[in-house]
Formats: sequence, structure tokens, C-alpha cells
Amino acid sequence: MTSSDRILIIGGTGFVGMRLIPKLVNRNVKLRLLVRDLAKASPLIPKGSDIEVVRGDLVANTGLAEALRGIHTAYYLVHSMGGKTLFKNEEYAEKDRTAAKNFMAAAGAAGLKRVIYLGGLGETSDNLSEHLRSRAEIAQIISSGTPKATVLRAAIIIGARGASYEMLRYLVERLPVMITPKWVETRIQPIAIRDVLEYLVGCLLNGETAGQNFDIGGPEIFTYVEMMQKYAEARGLAKRFIVRVPVLTPMLSAYWVDLVTPISSGIAHPLIEGLRNEVICHDNNIDRYVPITKTPFKDAVLTAFSEETDGPGVTGF
Repeated sequence: MTSSDRILIIGGTGFVGMRLIPKLVNRNVKLRLLVRDLAKASPLIPKGSDIEVVRGDLVANTGLAEALRGIHTAYYLVHSMGGKTLFKNEEYAEKDRTAAKNFMAAAGAAGLKRVIYLGGLGETSDNLSEHLRSRAEIAQIISSGTPKATVLRAAIIIGARGASYEMLRYLVERLPVMITPKWVETRIQPIAIRDVLEYLVGCLLNGETAGQNFDIGGPEIFTYVEMMQKYAEARGLAKRFIVRVPVLTPMLSAYWVDLVTPISSGIAHPLIEGLRNEVICHDNNIDRYVPITKTPFKDAVLTAFSEETDGPGVTGF
């Protein structure tokens, strides 16, 4: 990559992508965005920045040739959860598969050199949730083409308006007493959104990360119940009284979350189903290429909460 190369972001209007845009602009990186809705992209473009916007749709296979023209490196930051619930319909996995295959075919035709993909942690096994299995499959598709792929795998990302963080926030803020299933003893390694962004930018700037897979996580490993208590502690809330029961299934857990949080069922249900899977880093190889000071969980929570504009703890409901 040279200073004159333009970088493509696919998923620039999403939770991670919209935060990545100003980080790259501050590095004087020229950008192009592929978006389905031009109206959503407009507020994200800093005044005076060199950003091109192309309208397109990965699943419909439109706009890709134009978006990829002259591009050296692309960020692939999309996944299609948000429709029907996992328990009624698993079509989001098929949409993700179609989108990734369409992208890779267009990338090969356009001569794309690199792609950076943000996926999910989780060891491949028969017990892996549909959501995490889909993310792993997309990583394989992204890595199968001619562009050299950098795959970053993260667990829960702590940042305002991120779905996993918002579920955590609403549960802990609203429920001083919780009846929880056994998955609360599953281990997890959450990561601050600002650390994710540092890794994404760092991988772009360090060409040695091309063609490699990296686990990324914060400095601490918790069980889910420990993470909920640490959130309460960070927010100055009383310790939560948590009762574990063995009969609360993922489906019942998901509908319980529906009652307490505003997260749409199409997003919440696949995430809940994946809570049975341990998601921790098995190596720290990324530190050799992109050394950062990792953000402690409590600091990540306080930063995320400071960016909230409504919801429990802000409006008081």
C-alpha cells in the first residue's frame, strides 16, 4: 500500500465501521465506502475529508465492481444478523455466505491485493453456535481468494451501541436480581472498541499482517457472571444477586432478554445462543505486529457508558 492508495470500507455505517472512518481520516488515509443507504453514510463523512461513496448491495451483487475499482485494500466489516430470530429462521447465515462469495468474486476480478476481516472468536466444533459457525465460515471464504486476508477474531466488543455490550448494560442496570442459566460460567475475553480500532488501523499500516489470522482480546478473562459483576462495580451499582438454574435453555434465555432489553430478537437470539461457547484468545501473536496498551474492562465500560444518550442509568427508566 502506498500513500496514494484509496481504502475501501464495506460496512462503514455499522457499529465498528462508523468509528473506523475518523480513525483513518486522521491518518490521512483516502477512503471509499460501499453502502446500501447513502443517507446513512452522509453524517459519517468528516467535513473536508477525501471520501468517496458508492451505493451497492453485497447480497444483490450490485455496486461491487465500481467500489473495488483501483482499490488496494478493503475492510470487510459486515454481517447480516437483524432479521428473523435464529430459532425461526437461520437465513442470515446464508445471506452472509452469499455476500462474502460475491465480494470475493468481485475482489478477484478487480485485482484487490488485501482484505481485512473482523470476525468472531470460537473454536470450531459440533457444539459451536450457528452465529459463531457462520463467522468462522465467512473467515474461510475471505481467506480463500487471491487477496491476502488478515482475519481478526474478537469476542464481546465493549462500546456504546454495540449489541453485545448493550445486552450486558441493560441486564445489569435493570436487574439487581437475576435468574440465569449455566452459560454464565462460560469464559469470555471482552475487548474495548478503541482497542479493536487500534488493531484494525495497525494491521492496515503493517503489511506483515497480510495473510495471517489473529485472536484479539482485552487484558482480562472473565466468566459471564464475573463480567456482569465487574460492570456493576464499574458503574457504582450494588453487587448483583445472581441465581443459576440448569433448566433455562438458550431459547428461554433469549425471550427473557427480549423482555429486559431493546435489542431486536434477530440480533439478540443468535448472540444468546452463542453464549455457551468459550471465546478467549489462544495466542497473542498480534502483539508482535501491532503492540498496543490494552484497555482494562472497567475503563472500557466507563467510556462506553459516557457515550450513551438514553436507556437505563441515563434516563432513569
